[in-house]
Amino acid sequence: MAITAANQLELLQTAEAVAREKMIEPELVIEAMEDSLARAAKSRYGAEMDIRVHIDRKTGNATFTRVRTVVEEEAVENYQAELTADQARPYFEKPRSSGSHWLRDGAVIEDFAGGAQVGDVFEEQVPPVDLGRIAAQSAKQVILQRVREAERDRQYEEFKDRAGTIINGVVKREEYGNIIVDIGRGEAILRRNEKIGREAYRPNDRIRAYVKDVRREARGPQIFLSRTDPQFMAELFKMEVPEIYDGVIEIKAVARDPGSRAKIAVISYDGGIDPVGACVGMRGSRVQAVVGELQGEKIDIIPWSEDQATFLVNALQPAEVSKVVVDEDAPRIEVVVPDEQLSLAIGRRGQNVRLASQLTGLDIDILTEEEESKRRQAEFNARTQLFVEKLDLDEFFAQLLVTEGFTNLEEVAYVDLDELLSIDGVDEATADELQARARDVLEAAMREALENARALGVEDSLVEFDGLTPQMVEALAKDGIKTLEDFATCADWELAGGWTTQNGQRIKDDGLLEPFGITLEEAQDMVMTARITLGWVDPAELEGEGDDEAGEPGENEEAGA
Repeated sequence: MAITAANQLELLQTAEAVAREKMIEPELVIEAMEDSLARAAKSRYGAEMDIRVHIDRKTGNATFTRVRTVVEEEAVENYQAELTADQARPYFEKPRSSGSHWLRDGAVIEDFAGGAQVGDVFEEQVPPVDLGRIAAQSAKQVILQRVREAERDRQYEEFKDRAGTIINGVVKREEYGNIIVDIGRGEAILRRNEKIGREAYRPNDRIRAYVKDVRREARGPQIFLSRTDPQFMAELFKMEVPEIYDGVIEIKAVARDPGSRAKIAVISYDGGIDPVGACVGMRGSRVQAVVGELQGEKIDIIPWSEDQATFLVNALQPAEVSKVVVDEDAPRIEVVVPDEQLSLAIGRRGQNVRLASQLTGLDIDILTEEEESKRRQAEFNARTQLFVEKLDLDEFFAQLLVTEGFTNLEEVAYVDLDELLSIDGVDEATADELQARARDVLEAAMREALENARALGVEDSLVEFDGLTPQMVEALAKDGIKTLEDFATCADWELAGGWTTQNGQRIKDDGLLEPFGITLEEAQDMVMTARITLGWVDPAELEGEGDDEAGEPGENEEAGA
């Protein structure tokens, strides 16, 4: 197959036709043709030659050019495509044939007095090749490959910015439970775990889904859809409620049990607009449109509040809440409900409290009023018994301490003396005696813990480490941590505890020092201090990292479980 005048224009016509069919730029198709013809020419003239092809965009005429570049003498690797300045001199001196020229920095060289320089390029035309059957097939494959790559790039550029939006498509087929969706200029996949409940689709069914992710992969852009993602429901409300689209109402949080129930928290920035009423619509028209798209999923629309307790009470609707106990030091938040409201607050299979937890981002404990009363009485009795046994007090006086808010021996031993004197019937001598007894008990416990730790083989480097009490050292030793090196290799969550998500369930990981009230941040500081003490970490490097982080306000890193 030779490129003659008869088929020169056909190259341009073919490029135009392919570009229209694949919806890509004709220039990309022509460049693919040039590349394929150049590869075919190399198979004729030699694979080591640098052969380039240029197709005239107006006439379709293909020009074949051999290119040689001037390089340093010691850098010559390919004698067919490279030459030294000395080897280039004859080409400068002899008359050049038509179609050959020297280029320097992209411009034709007219003055050769200075000789050749490194980087100069000599181009000369070579006769067009007559493509055989194999070469023609190879050229075709190159063109198809380049066109395919261009088509993939076009698809990725078109859909990458549509992640996080809703898209309409037509079901093409089902593969192993996954739905392949025609979305116009490409295909997307709706995985079976992203479908609502037992949704079933047949070819040519119309489908609406949320573009969860768009990835550039070797086989082409992969567009992943979802109908179970919480943001799918948020985007549906945005389409149905003009106030949300306009920004007057904002969706602050969404939690879903796909196909069954969902909760959505909204806030209005216009005092005259009720956010819940606007989302419900006249006679429920707006929310029903969303419910219909979500296969009958029940939706609780909740007013969002900055106050944590108020928001939590709203999130647990339709259950009534008697009291919310917020303890900043506790990992969970307690909610007390009337006895008859317990099942409603928890919901079927824990659905209501689980969705409320997802919506608020809080770990919730549900207690009935009777359970809370029993628990508080048990705590009261336990603390009373502690003071009776450890401080050698009568039960009445121990109960008096508990009633005044004292919960442990440390509070009694080290509290400001005036707080003890404020208790009815306690004079200065009594207060001093109380604190002396408490300190004696604590010191005895520390001595015993230290003896136990040493008996387990704990080294002085760990005992003397700042921030660790003897009881903490004893707890570490029982777990096999006996040196400062052992301590420095610990992860912060191993010391302070944390949460792990397995199969969608949050599982508590108990920390070695968690019973002593060590927080995750304190554990991080202690481990890092140990590493610095051992010389494993350079403090100067940490300061540099801190400066970098400080220079990027607005970037918050959230530690997930």
